[in-house]
Amino acid sequence: MARKPAVMYRRIKGQSFTRRKYTGGVPNNRILRYHMGNRKKAEANEFLVTIELKADNPCQVRDSALEAARQVANATIRDSSGTEGYALRMHTYPHQILRENKQATGAGADRVSQGMRLSFGKNVGTAARVQRNQTIMSIKTDPANYLAAKNALRKANCKFPTPCTTTVTKGSEHLKGLV
Repeated sequence: MARKPAVMYRRIKGQSFTRRKYTGGVPNNRILRYHMGNRKKAEANEFLVTIELKADNPCQVRDSALEAARQVANATIRDSSGTEGYALRMHTYPHQILRENKQATGAGADRVSQGMRLSFGKNVGTAARVQRNQTIMSIKTDPANYLAAKNALRKANCKFPTPCTTTVTKGSEHLKGLV
């Protein structure tokens, strides 16, 4: 059965449903890595510039969208600054379990399908609940790679279901000639 469109799971509604212990068959997380690039230099605070991508509206972001954003941002910044010239970090983890009441279609579906009777739904995926102004991902880099990092976050922004804002949280004084 095909996946339902992500617009069905975009809004935050109801209480959180995160306990994997009580629900069997939760699909695995699609995000492979949460830290990319030069992690040692990032932990030692040797990068002069930090750029963050923050959500403008509260929403749920599927794990596949987070992974797609991570891949495009990592590929964009890695091509221009090399593997040691940046540190990219994903800040959100998809805890929210998404459920779907699957409906049978086709000939004889009325005899097979139960409709809305006991429609708790089956687990179909996971998502991260993102609040307003929450940091989704960040890139630490040097001033020479600032424009590439900004472009990487712009491309990652296209993968999310809410508009996002890119802000420089550290090192704006080093960017006087670049901006």
